[in-house]
Amino acid sequence: MTSNRWSDLERPPLNAAALRRAIVTPDSLWTDLDVVGSTGSTNSDLGARAREGAAEGAVLVAEEQSAGRGRLDRQWQAPARSGLFFSVLLRPTAVPPRRWGWLPLLAGVATATAVARTAGVDTGLKWPNDVLVTVDGEERKTGGILAERVGDDAVVIGIGLNVTLREEELPVPAAGSLALAGAKGTDRDPLLRAVLRSLADWYGEWLRADGDPAASRLQQAYAAGCVTLGRTVRAELPGGGEVSGRAVAVDDDGRLVVATAGGERAVGAGDVVHVRPAGE
Repeated sequence: MTSNRWSDLERPPLNAAALRRAIVTPDSLWTDLDVVGSTGSTNSDLGARAREGAAEGAVLVAEEQSAGRGRLDRQWQAPARSGLFFSVLLRPTAVPPRRWGWLPLLAGVATATAVARTAGVDTGLKWPNDVLVTVDGEERKTGGILAERVGDDAVVIGIGLNVTLREEELPVPAAGSLALAGAKGTDRDPLLRAVLRSLADWYGEWLRADGDPAASRLQQAYAAGCVTLGRTVRAELPGGGEVSGRAVAVDDDGRLVVATAGGERAVGAGDVVHVRPAGE
């Protein structure tokens, strides 16, 4: 049978017109919303639009990505319409650039809270911004976030969320999906609306606080939802080397503070491995 937009009835396409009516309103952060059938990377495409002068609040959604990217240049691929794959354009020029590093963590908080509320599943954040759910008693990654600076005044944030992936479709054993976690609903339209509204709310609070993570409550919310804290971790650093110890805090710059045998170390980038569950 020839593949078409209705070839998998369990995975209907997004309703672009309805999403646009609900999200692009006069008082909203979101100024434009496009849904495309397939593209290489929504981050790359929206980054190109940003360089051409696209307004803050543009949203680009793809039903399928052929060259989706995660942190550390990892690929993010999934069957068409099995998840949410989208990017948003922000221009936080009123906030000091030294605080822009909080944007991917902000997106993590917004996504995790919206998914928990809308899909009815428990979520957690693995530092810095992987969204975890529980499948068969194990934590599995179901969402990832990639923030990329574009020029001097823009940041494009890409969000990928596995919604209806089946066990045999998972790219790696550590991956999961909302369906596998027992979500009460896997309709992607309300999920996307919820994430975008949550992201707009948190971004607004962050802007009003001049990007201060404490004054905007972002730092506290992140710490409350971060399952990395309290665990023994191994942070594999860019360029080689690693830091091992207990994750004890997230500092004012969004870095993970690790208590090692030689004292506390702040990790600003790297791949963090949870060595054992908290309390074990």
